[in-house]
Amino acid sequence: MTEDLPAGPLAGVRVIELAGIGPGPFAAMMLADLGADVVRVDRATDVDPASFGTPHPDLLNRGRRSVGVDLKSPGGREVVLALVAGADALIEGFRPGVTERLGVGPADCLAVNPRLVYGRMTGWGQDGPAAPYAGHDIGYLALTGALHGIGRADERPVPPMNLLGDFGGGGMMLALGLVSALYAVRGGARGQVVDAAIVDGVAVLSTQIHALRRLGMWQDARGVNLLDGGAPFYDTYECADGRYLAVGALEPRFYDELVRRTGFPPHPDEALDRTDPANWPALRRSWARLFRTRTRDEWTALLASSDACVAPVLDWREAPEHPHLASRGTFVERDGVTQPAPAPRFSGTPTTLRRPPPHPGEHTDELLAEVGFDPDRVAGLRDAGAVA
Repeated sequence: MTEDLPAGPLAGVRVIELAGIGPGPFAAMMLADLGADVVRVDRATDVDPASFGTPHPDLLNRGRRSVGVDLKSPGGREVVLALVAGADALIEGFRPGVTERLGVGPADCLAVNPRLVYGRMTGWGQDGPAAPYAGHDIGYLALTGALHGIGRADERPVPPMNLLGDFGGGGMMLALGLVSALYAVRGGARGQVVDAAIVDGVAVLSTQIHALRRLGMWQDARGVNLLDGGAPFYDTYECADGRYLAVGALEPRFYDELVRRTGFPPHPDEALDRTDPANWPALRRSWARLFRTRTRDEWTALLASSDACVAPVLDWREAPEHPHLASRGTFVERDGVTQPAPAPRFSGTPTTLRRPPPHPGEHTDELLAEVGFDPDRVAGLRDAGAVA
């Protein structure tokens, strides 16, 4: 039950999510974590009643209820529009034009609910030469210039998983767009479409790099700059046990603290001027030689509780157990599964994990009853294959 849990800042907001993958579900998860009532419209063909009552393994779907619908059937379209009529927002992540062909596009939905915020999540956007075509995170990063800047000098670009594109430039931007449009509706504006494209979001995330280029403080070559691994005091180093430290001693006083605590430079190296990029290769070799003299955890014990700006590079299993993250509850356990806690934090409307990830169609009867479908009507829709 969720009645006794904190309401969250988006309490009272209902969101309809047309099931997709990646950034769309992430945006819906963010809204659910913040207290919104998110209804996930899953494919009727994915429904397996035998799985009901157990958490689905996909954590991106947490916090929702699910209805199983055949969007290609007239009855399925009727169900979605009935859900939309009482909702505040909708999320869809199909290629441009797909929801229009299904009869649940922006015009269809705004006709039954003029205050609806219709969120569209794509990689390329709703228009432009690439809009009709498939794509993935790595391609969106490539097109915006972001991928060019990630990697070692004189080596090929390195994909940063899909955190930067799908989730940072995509899902997070969609969540911000939806909340912003909802705020406008609460102020008296009509509903509208939010066109969230990963290429747009990643471009915005790279604004500082464009600014640094204009200031003459960033070179286009990869891996030679202050924040891309070019500087020896902003990089990772292998330790004696084969594990790694992350060093981020950018400011002079933090670097001085790092030097003082470690005894850098190791004999017989010289204390070269770190502000001269010409010295960076030699400094990196010296730091690398020093860090290989102790294990990662030995260096952590020496440096962590200081302003040296050094942290151990933890793996996925280790991260939730780190004392700082554990003390803040950055990771929580729900139904035996350790997972990231909702973020950010609110002093007056705290967030929480309200529901485990549902299996497709787990709440079909419950949700259809809420929008006024009587049992006989639900049974008829199920017999016709429109819902499951």
